[in-house]
Amino acid sequence: MTTLKIKRLGHLGDGIADGPVYVPGALPGEVVSGTLDGEQLRDPKIDTPSENRVKPPCAHARSCGGCQLQHASDAFVSDWKRDVVRQALAAHGIAIDLPDPVTSPPRSRRRATFSVRRTKKGALAGFHMKGSDTIISVPTCQLVHPDLTAALPMVEALGVLGASRKGEVSVSLTRTDTGLDVAVTGGKEMDVALHQALADLAREHDLARVAWDGEIALQRRAPVLRLGPADLTPPPGAFLQATREGETALVEAVIQALTGSKRVVDLFAGCGTFALPLARDAAVHAVEGDRDMLGALDHGWRNAAGLKRVTHEARDLFRNPLVPDELGKYDGVVIDPPRAGAAAQIAELTQARVPRIAHVSCNPASFARDTATLIRAGYDLEWVQVVDQFRWSTHVELVALLRRGK
Repeated sequence: MTTLKIKRLGHLGDGIADGPVYVPGALPGEVVSGTLDGEQLRDPKIDTPSENRVKPPCAHARSCGGCQLQHASDAFVSDWKRDVVRQALAAHGIAIDLPDPVTSPPRSRRRATFSVRRTKKGALAGFHMKGSDTIISVPTCQLVHPDLTAALPMVEALGVLGASRKGEVSVSLTRTDTGLDVAVTGGKEMDVALHQALADLAREHDLARVAWDGEIALQRRAPVLRLGPADLTPPPGAFLQATREGETALVEAVIQALTGSKRVVDLFAGCGTFALPLARDAAVHAVEGDRDMLGALDHGWRNAAGLKRVTHEARDLFRNPLVPDELGKYDGVVIDPPRAGAAAQIAELTQARVPRIAHVSCNPASFARDTATLIRAGYDLEWVQVVDQFRWSTHVELVALLRRGK
């Protein structure tokens, strides 16, 4: 038996003792004991708990792999996520005061992907256990919206219809203003019998749309989401912000950052999360690599009232970033890249001298790297707002304003 004191929390949510030794479920300041196995402490026991330790609010917390930090107080998690951003910036010599994160409430996730496997008596739907391929049922999940947990019997019915005996299917549910949007991947090949069974299931559960391996199998009505003043129907499986509250916080921060801008380019625009609300006050050019998402954005803009012009362009910004001559006609930029960041596009922005950049990021490390590049080119980092819409997870999002120095 080995006894250790936890010094800090790692980026994956494990407690870390000197060594380093990683201890799942432990918090800084705790004394723990267990069996040392290389860099892992197996079967850890909390001998001296932290004052930040709380009883997990979800009955599935011990086994489910969906959340990493339910055993920590909300205040601790909030401070820790802010520190993750602070430390990432400090690694590049950047210091800035950070306000409290904006955190989405429990049971607010409007989108979740459930795993489904056939059983002898039917099917089992839920999330994977921690570090395992085993699926556990999560009927009282405290993370996702109640409409999604209420749909688990329907998800299991989909598994009975479309999963093979040996395989596993993924069922993505999105709660829209007009009903559930369902996207299934990994299922059986579509045929007439399966299509008819899906139609019956959709009627029984009042589903808006069902997509099967990327193709729309049936649509009873368009699944609609409100983005600013526009109604949007996203393509199946399209990226969307995880919670309505998180989306609102991100959009409000971007609008604040670009207040006064009249011509804005939205890089990695997706379906228009930022482009459509910004179009209330600015002409917007949306650039995105996925043509289907741009089509949804354009349809939403054309059917909305009171918006300025929104143009769009399908373009791979990793291989073909906008260059200074193209960027120079804008007085505001939104950039919301994937986790890897956008080093090539940032390099072009350093030469373009656009007055304001609203930088949205889901990875503090790549954000700090790209921000340091912009600061060296003459930009000032004016503020950073951390947004926690992935409650109880280690995921961190943020919005920052970079303004060109005079």
